[in-house]
Order: sequence, then structure tokens, then C-alpha cells
Amino acid sequence: MWRHGDVLIAAVAGIPQGAKERPDVILARGETTGHMHRVEVPATAELWECKGQLYMKVIAESARLVHEEHNPIVIPRGIYRVWKQREYTPTKIVPVRD
Repeated sequence: MWRHGDVLIAAVAGIPQGAKERPDVILARGETTGHMHRVEVPATAELWECKGQLYMKVIAESARLVHEEHNPIVIPRGIYRVWKQREYTPTKIVPVRD
């Protein structure tokens, strides 16, 4: 498992059947600052979405994730599920906002 700010990444066996490839490699956008958790070199990974869940396939030896407010991390070749952190409030669970 890897954590990159408010993004959690964990290895999975595969991308679900019926997933659609996304045209970008942005894992999460900051609603407040506009900063993005993204793959630094787009050719190193693919992003897929299925039923509201995000998956990343690192197709190169590794992919480097960057964000303006966090140190970069390197993810090895493989398939991963990506979650955006949520937080609990007494009335509901809400996405974390950058």
C-alpha cells in the first residue's frame, strides 16, 4: 500500500471487466488549490474507471506520482486500486478537500 497525501493506492489482481480507460493520468484534483495527484510521465501508466472506482495500471517499470504539496512517490509495475480519502462528520462521510 502507498499513501500520497489524501490518496491511497493498493495492489489488486486486475482491472474489472467493463472498466473504461480515462484520457488522463490524474488520480485526484484539489478542489481548493487546484493541485493534482498525477502520474508525472503519462506514458508510464494508464487510469481506468469502473462503477465510480479508479484503477491504475503501471505499464512501465515504475511510475512516479507527484503533487505540489507532497514528496513524489514511485509505484512499481502492477495494477492498483486508487481511493481518495474521506472523513467522518457527525452527519455524513465526505471527501477530503485539498
